[in-house]
Amino acid sequence: MTTASPIRRVLTIAGSDPSGGAGLQGDIKTFSALGCYATNVITAVIAQNTCGVANVHPVPAEVIGEQLDNLLDDVELDAVKIGMVASRDVAEVIARALTARRPRWIVLDPVMVAKSGDVLVDDEGIHAVRDVLVPLADVITPNLPEAAVLLDVPTPTTTAEMEALVPGLSRLGAPWALLKGGHLEGTECPDLLTTPESYQWLSAPRIATENLHGTGCALSSAIAATLARLERNSTDADAVAAIDDAKHWLHVALEASERLGVGKGRGPVHHFHAWW
Repeated sequence: MTTASPIRRVLTIAGSDPSGGAGLQGDIKTFSALGCYATNVITAVIAQNTCGVANVHPVPAEVIGEQLDNLLDDVELDAVKIGMVASRDVAEVIARALTARRPRWIVLDPVMVAKSGDVLVDDEGIHAVRDVLVPLADVITPNLPEAAVLLDVPTPTTTAEMEALVPGLSRLGAPWALLKGGHLEGTECPDLLTTPESYQWLSAPRIATENLHGTGCALSSAIAATLARLERNSTDADAVAAIDDAKHWLHVALEASERLGVGKGRGPVHHFHAWW
């Protein structure tokens, strides 16, 4: 994987997290930690902390559109990470703006359920993500429950059942998918990466920590950052290496999370483990 200047510019389109571990705040930290310039568009104001979600207040679609249009009028982006989207109107606004001025990479984290178990979107939001945003994305990063919702199948409980989802994930329309296996039992966290040509396993030892707040946000935004840093003539193998780099960065951020001591619930990962 190669890197070039100037510093890459990456956008997060996501909900807010006052505790700073997830959502656009966590994404901004991730982009910055990985050497990218962070920009943001807010989709929802979420009353939450490390213990759970109290309420979700969606930002109107026209306000999201205004944010996007003004940003894209000024800043040329290398990659976009899309997080929480609660309605079809919002999904269509995002798709319209990014189709008109598409960055090189679009990473979609189909956020539906928080780590606390709180449901963040309704059926309309689920259908909007599947029908409008997944076909727009280059990479999607569902966990096992999210993949099951997207494909309307039972949640996988084994690696064999994860592999059985590969054809369905490919049919959704995104050329790359990282199916996260953290919900499986065992000492390993096996993630299944589907590429335009095949699929392969990316695995790492499971970290013994309760500090899982914002883990999905951190991984998808790390993937956006590592892909943004690739050269224009990069290959599929370079992209696989970039995604693996993002997974390794998250692994170390989880290992270092005990140093933070934030909150009374599931604490955040340590985004700046390499800097502090």
